[in-house]
Amino acid sequence: MNALVSLSVLGVIALISGLFSLRKMVIPISVIGLIAVIGLSVADWDSSLRWYNDMLFINNYSIVFTSLMAFTTLLIVLLYSNQADSLDVPIAETVALLIFALTGAMVMVSFSNLTMLFLGIEIMSISVYILAGSRKRDFFSNEAALKYFLMGAFATGIILFGIALLYGVTGSFHLTGIKQYVINNVNTLPSIFYAGVLLVMVGMAFKISAVPFHFWAPDVYQGAPTVVTAFMATVVKTAGIAALYRLFSEAFGDIEGYWAKTLMIISALTMTVGNISAVVQTSVKRTLAYSSIGHAGYFLLAIFSMGNNSANAILLYAAAYSLASVVLFLGVIMVEGQTKDDSFEGFNGLAKRNPLLAFGIAVALFSMAGIPPAAGFMAKFSVFSAAISKNYVWMVILAVVNSCIGIFYYFRIIKAMYMADPTSEEKLSLSSIQNTVLVLTCILTILLGIAPGLILNLI
Repeated sequence: MNALVSLSVLGVIALISGLFSLRKMVIPISVIGLIAVIGLSVADWDSSLRWYNDMLFINNYSIVFTSLMAFTTLLIVLLYSNQADSLDVPIAETVALLIFALTGAMVMVSFSNLTMLFLGIEIMSISVYILAGSRKRDFFSNEAALKYFLMGAFATGIILFGIALLYGVTGSFHLTGIKQYVINNVNTLPSIFYAGVLLVMVGMAFKISAVPFHFWAPDVYQGAPTVVTAFMATVVKTAGIAALYRLFSEAFGDIEGYWAKTLMIISALTMTVGNISAVVQTSVKRTLAYSSIGHAGYFLLAIFSMGNNSANAILLYAAAYSLASVVLFLGVIMVEGQTKDDSFEGFNGLAKRNPLLAFGIAVALFSMAGIPPAAGFMAKFSVFSAAISKNYVWMVILAVVNSCIGIFYYFRIIKAMYMADPTSEEKLSLSSIQNTVLVLTCILTILLGIAPGLILNLI
């Protein structure tokens, strides 16, 4: 709880600092504050704290995901410090919105009441709506914000309708109350209860851009400022997946036979459509958007294969995916800034213009593709193992095939960086902060690939 309060206060401080011409202090204050939030979260380790009449439940599950999202936000804020001039919104407001969005994400992974889940979704979503349109004079940024707002509002309405149906049947917003009702009436649950479960599932599928509710994602990811896209692809997706797993494991675990097959179909479609669509893209940023959709399918594979190791598999996958995404979007930021183009051709000869950046991107792509020794290999192995333990062998085969498709378009970037002639002889230089983020993420990616046990047994 101290972490949540501190994060809220940090957002207010960042916002107020813009009023007093403390622009240069926003980033240092935010970085120190986010480190403190991680420390306060970890300080609650091995505790079971319930707050606000049991509306929030702080345990190891919420702590590890809160820490991961705060660390990812810290990396993104550091990247933004060198890109502040590319957004029309002042730096104080932008950083404050990132922190407020993280606050909503923290609520989403700590909820034990459906009302708090709804509040977390809204706090996070409203902040990201504004961030997506922060290039006020850019048509594509405005389009991204409008599409994201309209589809997000639609999804929120669906979730709220589902929550209303669940409350109408069970008489409780608390996960424990809903679970107890399910246990007592497992064979006589009314159809309106199942309708509520389905509506909540559909609404959350919108939030994590799962097929067939993914149509907004490519345009929004491409139109939004790249730093914001990085936040959406990592923190927003991690929060959605973690909240979905917590909801279904704690409230609907006893009726797994009802929703698991539906989620399995969504997972299969998400993996396949996301990866096949990514193959035909010419924009790296749009390719990463479809890649993000495909990875949502792998996350869902762990959710409907719910077992003893599913939560840890989701955590490792989220960590590997977030670290790799930060590096890839750093590459897009730098190439886009130099060439004003995010096509594959913009990466031609990058290894000659900046060998360290090219190496970091290659490590990130290896992780995304699931190639050892990068963390993505062990992450996918953990997810696939969870699915095999529940006898979803054919789903694992489909996931492996999709991973092979992913290797094709990921290696297009590696081929462009190392085998194509550079389109420009101009060197691509990174700032000291960007180099620090790049090196740190690469080290962590390889470290988690070699020793996944560092986080694999935390929950």
